[in-house]
This record gives sequence, structure tokens and C-alpha cells, in this order.
Amino acid sequence: MENMNQINEVIRPILATMQIQMVECGWHREGSTTILRLAVMRKDGSMDIDTCAAISEAVSAALDEADLIAHEYFLEVCSPGAERILMGDEDIRQAVGEYVYIKYRNPKGGRDEIYGTLLQVETDHLHIAYMDKAVKREMDVDRDNIALIRLAVKI
Repeated sequence: MENMNQINEVIRPILATMQIQMVECGWHREGSTTILRLAVMRKDGSMDIDTCAAISEAVSAALDEADLIAHEYFLEVCSPGAERILMGDEDIRQAVGEYVYIKYRNPKGGRDEIYGTLLQVETDHLHIAYMDKAVKREMDVDRDNIALIRLAVKI
């Protein structure tokens, strides 16, 4: 596929003027359809359909003008979702106070995953509050033992 760095160079200034953060930008295939999926959100994590539509119009026009993409594609602008993957240190730091899911690389305490509230982010670990049966507990999760961390919906 086309060079994502060049595509991002076209998209980022548009999002910056709209005060929108890019969470993901990448190519996806659904059947024979090629999709350039752009997941975006405001700094507070929110997003609405009208803003997605405005972003889609602006980005589509800019990409057409830049003429970087030689093949037919569909541009999809969307919210990253309620259970989006946290990517990078800044994204994780912004999730302090949020309910998260962590999948371990190596099981810890007989578990290979945990759901809980992210309390603190340190250089080498994350501090999590979780429920163990009916008891509220806290623990540290070593960063190098995290295979995946994402927001979670508390049920």
C-alpha cells in the first residue's frame, strides 16, 4: 500500500486545526474493498458523527489534491471505540482513572489477564485497582509483562 508517512503528513495538519487526535490510520481489506480507516477522538476521548463527517470531507479533499493513492479506496473516519487499545505511553497516561483490561505476556498470580481501574503509571509498572471476588485489591503490573492494554466497559 501507499506510504503511510506521506498520508499521515496530509492528515495530521487537518486534525490539528480541528483539535482532534489521530488514534489509528491504516489500510484494511473487507472482501474486495480497500479501506483507509482513520480512528479519531477529541482530547477528552469523545467523538460524534457530525465531526467524523467533517473530518472525512476535509481529509478526502486533501488526499485527492495530494494524489498519493493510486488505487480505488474507501475512506472511513470513525471513533476508536469504547474498548480501544491504548497505544504508547501518552495514551496510557491519559487513561489514568479509567477501567482497563490487561492481557499478560506471562501469567501472574495464576491469572493471564486482569480488569481494573488504572490508578497510576510509572516508568516500569502500572498500578491497578481490581476486584477479587468481593474484595477490592491493588497491584502493580510490570510493563514488560503487558501483552495488551485497552479500555474496557465495566458491566
